[in-house]
Amino acid sequence: MTRPSVPSVLAVVGPTAAGKSDLAVALALRLHGEVVNADSMQVYRGMDIGTAKLPLSERGGVRHHVVDVLDVSETATVAEFQQRARSAVADCHERGVLPVVVGGSALYIRAILDRFEFPGTDPAIRARLEGELAQVGAERLHARLAGLDPAAAAGILPTNTRRIVRALEVIELTGRPFTATLPAYEYAFPHVRQVGLDVPRDVLDERIRERVDRMWDAGFVAEVRRLDAAGLRTGLTAARALGYSQVLAFLAGECTEQEAKESTVRATRRFARRQDSWFRRDPRIRWLPYDAPDLVNRAVDSAVGNTADDAADDASDLG
Repeated sequence: MTRPSVPSVLAVVGPTAAGKSDLAVALALRLHGEVVNADSMQVYRGMDIGTAKLPLSERGGVRHHVVDVLDVSETATVAEFQQRARSAVADCHERGVLPVVVGGSALYIRAILDRFEFPGTDPAIRARLEGELAQVGAERLHARLAGLDPAAAAGILPTNTRRIVRALEVIELTGRPFTATLPAYEYAFPHVRQVGLDVPRDVLDERIRERVDRMWDAGFVAEVRRLDAAGLRTGLTAARALGYSQVLAFLAGECTEQEAKESTVRATRRFARRQDSWFRRDPRIRWLPYDAPDLVNRAVDSAVGNTADDAADDASDLG
C-alpha cells in the first residue's frame, strides 16, 4: 500500500549540540510545518541560553509549541509533558500543518510518538523513598536502582534524584523493572518518520565545548543569577538542568566559576553519550550525517519516502 507523501508526525532526534533545532526549522519551512519542542528544559521561561533555545529571530517565523510554558519553580513531569505535546500535535493536525517534533531525550520523544502509558503513583511510597534519599543520599539510592534494574540506572544520572525515586517507586508498584514499563516500538500515530543526526564522538565533544563557551560569552551566569532570584533553586526539575546546577553551585560558593564551566562541559559530554546510546536502540530512526551538504534535502527525502526500509540505505554514509 502506498503511504501518504508527508508523514503525520516528523521527529528530529540526536544528541545535544548536533544541530537539531536548525534542521527542524528548515524542515518546517519546507514541509508546511510547526515545531513541537521535546526538550524537557525549554519548557521553562527564562531558561534560554543554557538550553540553546532558538531566539525568535532564528525561528524563521515558524511557530514553536511547548516552549516557555512553566516558571522555573514549577515541577515538570513526563506525563504532563506528554499531554502538552500531544495537544500541540493534535492542534497541528486540525489546522493541516505538519508537527515537527525535536529534542534530545529519547524518553520525551517516545512519550510523544509511541503508545506510552505511565504507571500510577503512590504518595506513601514516594514519601518513604524521598525520606530515604534525604537520609542516605542519591548515590546509595542510585546503587540500589542499579541492583534492581541496571538498564534503568545506566540511563539515569546519579544526580537526578527525582528520576531515581520515580524508577524505584515504579519498580515497587509494578513488581517489574522500571525499563519493563517503557513502551514497545509502536507509534501512536499512523505515519511517523524520525530523522537522527549522526555526529562522530570527537566532533561532538568539540561542539559541546564550543557551545558551553558561547553560553558563557552570552551571559549564562547572569541568566542563572536572574533565575535564582525568581525561584530556580526551589524547583525540583529546572534546578537540576545541565549547566544551571553547576552555576548554582558556583553562586553558592561551592566551586569557582571556571570549575563550574568545566563541570558543565564534562556533564554535557556524558549526557550526549547516553542520548546517543538510547536513540541507537530505536531501529526506526533514519540516521543522516550532521554535516551533509545536502542535509535538508536528504531529511526531506527521509520524511516523504515510501518505506521505513529506506533507513538501511544510509548505512554506508555512517561508517
